[in-house]
Amino acid sequence: MRIVGLTGGISSGKSTVSNLFKSHDIPVVDADIVARDVLKKGTGGYKRVVAAFGEDILQANGEVDRPKLGQIVFSDPGKRQLLNRLLAPFISSGIFREILKLWLKGCKVIVLDIPLLFEAKMDKWTKPIIVVWVDTETQLQRLMTRDRIDEEAARNRTNAQMALDLKRSKADIVIDNSGTIEDLEEQFQKVLVQVTKPLTWTEFWLSRQGAFSALASIIIGVVAGKSVLGKL
Repeated sequence: MRIVGLTGGISSGKSTVSNLFKSHDIPVVDADIVARDVLKKGTGGYKRVVAAFGEDILQANGEVDRPKLGQIVFSDPGKRQLLNRLLAPFISSGIFREILKLWLKGCKVIVLDIPLLFEAKMDKWTKPIIVVWVDTETQLQRLMTRDRIDEEAARNRTNAQMALDLKRSKADIVIDNSGTIEDLEEQFQKVLVQVTKPLTWTEFWLSRQGAFSALASIIIGVVAGKSVLGKL
């Protein structure tokens, strides 16, 4: 199995690239969706976060008010680190459950869409690593327009993440999304060819098909060995 890492920064266009993979029938494990699930009312993650941040972060229906929680952690690095520590075990286990489901289905290539791929040290499980990059000013302008916030708030959010230039230096593949959507789609087509090329032998043995092949070889070897011993 080939596990492709996909990351970027807020308003870099990572979600657009993620959707392009989905449109080409490449399964995607979205860490943001997993993170939403682990914050649902009654879950272990929910209980830890409410205990740490108080019931003021809850909506009337008892669910976490995610925008309100976001405002708190984006303005306070200490609280942001606390939130990450509280949820990291739940998010990691959720991601691996999704990977296992896709492995059992026989998927040969999957994409892990993880904003904090490097910060969470999950880059060591992925190859290749794709970073969706955009220049700082374009990123700020897009974020301000999308979320209708001022420049200070936008900078607080971008500064809360690892710098895109640093992520770019760690990437195997860089998609520059500073241009038009047509430019992005043109780059994506080239990336798609790289991502869907035949599996290496190592990747094959990590796939379900490879595991079954290995198991079949072992069984055949054992049966053959018994047959030989029976003739002695």
